[in-house]
Amino acid sequence: MRTAYQYKLRPNKEQLATIEMWLELLRRQYNYRLGERFSWWEQNRCPVNACPLVMPIPQLRDNPDYYSQKRDLVNTKDKFSEYKLIHSQVLQDCIKRVKLAFDRWFKADKNGQKLGKPRFKGKGRYRSFSYPQIKQNCIEENQINLPKIGKVKLIQHRPIPEGFIIKTVTISRKADGYYITLSLEDKSVPALTTEIEPTLKNTLGIDMGLKEFLVTSEGESVPIPQYYRKSQQRLKTLQKRLSRKNKGSKRWLKAVKAVAKQHKKIADKRKDFHFKTANELLSKVDVIAHENLNIKGLAKTRLNKSINDAGWGQFLTILTVKAGNAGQKTVAVNPKNTSQDCSNCGEKVDKELSQRTHSCPHCGVVIDRDLNAAINIKNRAVGHSVFKARGARRDGATKREACTIASA
Repeated sequence: MRTAYQYKLRPNKEQLATIEMWLELLRRQYNYRLGERFSWWEQNRCPVNACPLVMPIPQLRDNPDYYSQKRDLVNTKDKFSEYKLIHSQVLQDCIKRVKLAFDRWFKADKNGQKLGKPRFKGKGRYRSFSYPQIKQNCIEENQINLPKIGKVKLIQHRPIPEGFIIKTVTISRKADGYYITLSLEDKSVPALTTEIEPTLKNTLGIDMGLKEFLVTSEGESVPIPQYYRKSQQRLKTLQKRLSRKNKGSKRWLKAVKAVAKQHKKIADKRKDFHFKTANELLSKVDVIAHENLNIKGLAKTRLNKSINDAGWGQFLTILTVKAGNAGQKTVAVNPKNTSQDCSNCGEKVDKELSQRTHSCPHCGVVIDRDLNAAINIKNRAVGHSVFKARGARRDGATKREACTIASA
């Protein structure tokens, strides 16, 4: 089993200067190695037997891959002695990040879409570095011993579980300081299987919205907190102060930090709300059914601010990961017409987005629009489809006899 714990770091002035120096040197190294790969690609993207139209035929040279760039770090340390101050494995991990970024450019994701071209890191944009290996006894009371940095104070708000060993350590810079993330592993804990068959008893359907954060198929609702909208006035004040400062000055940097801290505060509140909501849902049933929404597409509509404030994508990711760790399951269903179809008789009842009540003229059921959608989501997850009265009738049965009550 693999998990991660994050703690707040409290480095002193010397340690803080060392960490910031490392981040700046690693940023330069990242940009240089990425530039090497771009240069080779520009000169060698045409086949050998083809004439390039972009530039004259250059002299062929070796492809700067992961291993050749790692070997070249020796020359970097000879020319720039300050790189000797950085731990060797931390420097090698920087080369690995270049490789991953460049490889993602050419490989398609799970949806068949290629990702964007990797960009060079501007000043302050390289925010973390990792130790791929570290001693298991590196944590002593409220300090962690980081190679070539020393013993750094940390706020260990929860102990590391017994049996877990530290695999990697990542130091990251955020708006309110530095954090350390420990990647932990315990091979004795088997990976929990999620081969659970969804049924009407062990499945709960949820419909996420903007009026309520979600409504369950049992009729329960979770109010939407709207953390960003509630903080807009504070953000407006801070951003107005920022606009009055001279860019690059000390007061400008202080104002930038204040804006970043406010955004982080909003994000932390939202994430905490998502974790608590996911825990509450998973404590009730084994299977959670939700809509397979195109959230990126929805975020480009006029409702983009409200959708991003709700954070549906982050919530579904947290829900899926926590369900997998607990041996439970999430099921994504087709969202087409979940709000339009009647959960009682299956007939399609067209309604505008402003209509918040589902009133079916065919069977007479009147329920909340979101509750109707949540029941349809649950039915689709368990394969309990309501017979469509608008289609052919089955063996002469009447429409009323063929209908299935979704709550049964």
